[in-house]
Amino acid sequence: MPGKKILMLTGEFTEEYEIFVYQQAMEAVGHIVHVVCPDKNAGDLIKTSLHDFEGDQTYTEKPGHNALLNKTFSEAERQLDQYHAVYCAGGRGPEYIRTDKRVQAMVRHFHENEKPIFTICHGVQILIAVDGVVRGRKVGALAACEPEVTLAGGTYIDLSPTEAYVDGTMVSAKGWTALAAFIRECLKVLGTEIRHS
Repeated sequence: MPGKKILMLTGEFTEEYEIFVYQQAMEAVGHIVHVVCPDKNAGDLIKTSLHDFEGDQTYTEKPGHNALLNKTFSEAERQLDQYHAVYCAGGRGPEYIRTDKRVQAMVRHFHENEKPIFTICHGVQILIAVDGVVRGRKVGALAACEPEVTLAGGTYIDLSPTEAYVDGTMVSAKGWTALAAFIRECLKVLGTEIRHS
């Protein structure tokens, strides 16, 4: 089976693990992942963040490594038909890129064409910004996003930190600690089989 093309939507201070681990895992099994950010070009760097839970009432945020974008945003925008799935990485990036009408139009394309949509952590904020995407769906995300999921007509699933949830072709998870399960379920939705001999 030929590899699939996945569009990864990111912004400044997107969660670093949710960029690097996801991209490398998908590329390791032959898929192509284009990492884009509004108004940025292939070869540009974005800052990332690392969220952690260290006993406070909410997560802490630390600087992550810079991430290299490998596709120009405007090119991806014009080539949406080439992509098999969209992935909304979490962290702080989704909070502001979700207000970008071009990002909303990208998500709408995948929703209306019934292509797989993958979301982790705060990534669901991007989906919520497009009417109808989470309506009637069961979705996992960071617990802080529960009210938004509910108000958008979805059902929030309170997953464990290491679980992923599949609703049709939508795969979701609470955060980076669930990346193994999340990636496994994304691969299944993409039709990727890994066999051990």
